[in-house]
Amino acid sequence: MTDRIILHCDCNAFYASVECLLHPEYRDVPMAVCGDPDSRHGIILAKNEKAKRYGVQTAETIWQAQRKCPGLVLAPPHRAEYVKYSRLVNEIYLRYTDQVEPFSIDESWLDVTGSGLLFGSGPEIADELRRVVEEETGLTISVGVSFNKTFAKLGSDYKKPNATTVLSRDTYRALLYPLPVERFLFVGESAAKRLRQTGIHTIGDLAGARRETLVSLLGKSGGGLWDMANGLDDAPVRRFDEAREVKSVGNGMTFRRDLAGGQDISLAVSVLADSTAARMRRHRVKCTTVQVTIRSPSFHTITRQKRLPSPTSLAAEIKAAALELIAASWNEKAPIRMLTVTGSGIVPEDASGEQLSLFETGAAGKREKQEHLETALDKIRDKFGRDALSFGSVLGNDLGIGKYGNQKHE
Repeated sequence: MTDRIILHCDCNAFYASVECLLHPEYRDVPMAVCGDPDSRHGIILAKNEKAKRYGVQTAETIWQAQRKCPGLVLAPPHRAEYVKYSRLVNEIYLRYTDQVEPFSIDESWLDVTGSGLLFGSGPEIADELRRVVEEETGLTISVGVSFNKTFAKLGSDYKKPNATTVLSRDTYRALLYPLPVERFLFVGESAAKRLRQTGIHTIGDLAGARRETLVSLLGKSGGGLWDMANGLDDAPVRRFDEAREVKSVGNGMTFRRDLAGGQDISLAVSVLADSTAARMRRHRVKCTTVQVTIRSPSFHTITRQKRLPSPTSLAAEIKAAALELIAASWNEKAPIRMLTVTGSGIVPEDASGEQLSLFETGAAGKREKQEHLETALDKIRDKFGRDALSFGSVLGNDLGIGKYGNQKHE
């Protein structure tokens, strides 16, 4: 069986590169795109190559970056421009194949297995894409070429900027296996720590471990990591116009000041749960699990979740579950910098939940009234705008909670 030819195309320093196109004066200075320090979103979102040479890193705080690079030029994000350039780049990819699957705003997988007669080999298509994207948009991309999506993604990360890296069946072990295990796709900080504690320090160690050991250590995802490390990823590249499966719906916010006490927490959860539930109803789905992510001012972060007795897209039920999780896992007096409420375990809106007993008919009636109420709110907001109705307690608050536009969609 002939191997597929999969490309992973990654726009280099995407946000910063777009800003340099919009502001040519940024090209010759170290610069970074960051959140608004006054709103406490003071995190580096992207940096150009000159800033990278000073050691500036994505996701570090602005003050840390400025200590490394005192002359660092800071630019606010222009998200509409990023969306525009992302569309332009993907339109170029679509000239070569209709199997283009965006992974994020600046990354896409392409299956060019059937494009060889027209455009050449995988590496030739990758090099041509790099040339055409730069000529037509001013952006550069790095491209990984391999026989599956995992290795193509690792290939685009292997050498930057503006490079093509081929990971074939003959070369992937030599190139990837010496790398630290945290460089592997979907291995986060927590998983990497657990793996290192068991003697798994490199991607090669991960591939050479027993699959059963990884499953016992990391659950189902451990088995998936073993499969991918051993080149067994057979996931298809979706067509560009194929509907994307909604796996979770959530909303998060970093507040203008820390949440302090139950009243602040309840207000924040009310607004986040309301927005999350409304988005679920627009997608015509419900969640079976509610998850909260809490971050302290010192950036200590915890995530907790609980399974619901039945699927829901009701803000009242999502709020109740989120508050229960927070009460069980967080000291109410401890400040909260950022809070996210997410519904996961997504099912269609008509999915049946647990059947209520004869003694719970009152609860069923109450739930039906709540569904009518929240559906009515949706209709008003659809007609008059998302901010047409909100909570009275939101008025005049100093947390930065007010309009939906102030919130960050996750």
